[in-house]
Amino acid sequence: MTIDVHAHFVPRAILDDIRQRGAEYGVALLETSPGCHCCKFEHGQQIRPFFETILSVDKRLETMDRQGVQREVLSLWADIFGYSLPAEKGAAWHRVLNDSLARVADATPERFSWMASGPLQDAAAAARELERCKAAGAIGTMVAANVAGENLGDCPLDEFWAACEALDMPVFIHPALPVSEGRARNFGLNQIIAYTADTTFAIGSMILSGVFDRFPGLEIILSHGGGTLPFLAGRFDRMHEYSDRAATGDVALKLPSAYMGQFHYDTILNEPLALQFLKQAVGIDRILLGTDEPFPVGDPDPLGVLRQAGFSDTEIGRIGNDNPRALFRGLSG
Repeated sequence: MTIDVHAHFVPRAILDDIRQRGAEYGVALLETSPGCHCCKFEHGQQIRPFFETILSVDKRLETMDRQGVQREVLSLWADIFGYSLPAEKGAAWHRVLNDSLARVADATPERFSWMASGPLQDAAAAARELERCKAAGAIGTMVAANVAGENLGDCPLDEFWAACEALDMPVFIHPALPVSEGRARNFGLNQIIAYTADTTFAIGSMILSGVFDRFPGLEIILSHGGGTLPFLAGRFDRMHEYSDRAATGDVALKLPSAYMGQFHYDTILNEPLALQFLKQAVGIDRILLGTDEPFPVGDPDPLGVLRQAGFSDTEIGRIGNDNPRALFRGLSG
């Protein structure tokens, strides 16, 4: 079986729920053009419009069959997580998101598993939502790489990390920069550069703030081949060794590169040479198949790219089947 661990989906039921009850949790549905909608949060942030391929189960199954993917571990679109909502409204919003995604997976259990999300603006509420979702069948959790612009390692999230570790729920860190701003506003540079930097800021801040020393059993999946972490590991180590750690706030107990073997990395690099470098940097057992479906910057032929990169059939089997099964204890099928 080939398992895709990086695939986004937004159930249509979420749009219907916003129409009926969105005011309760601070989310409105706007029609941007005939039949095309987006969500807007009460704090003013407006998200890009939803598009058909992120909403349709039938189209998703067709794409999976074309790609040779038998199972997707579905996650929501991190842009809609609404971490700037008041905590109580954020908790209500994530219950809607998770319950809707669970129903999609439950309706097609032979093809879909799912990861939960939670209101990281309140670590305790996020931990409780994670407990609820594990009982409902979630096999992991996705978090955005920043909480209202703050790095994950700078946020008071220990109660949430503790729950992830105790519940054996892998954490998928995904960039979320809904608005293209500043130097990333043109040419798709937000998705090309800012997204990968967002992941690197997140994991770098977590390493250097000591998250993985406090929670050594925490399982982390990094989007897009780890952002720029594998390429910048030497700079992380150099700064750790020779900077004034009291001044920088670096409390990591080990070299930053020493933590890299604890993480998992998806294959969405779109370049055979980059995939070979990732294998050399972290090892074959730490790589998971991903497509970023249905976004254009994803990988429409994930198995083909691995073959172009010179991965053997045995290695592809480990990436596409063995590794995700070893990571996600609740993976079925």
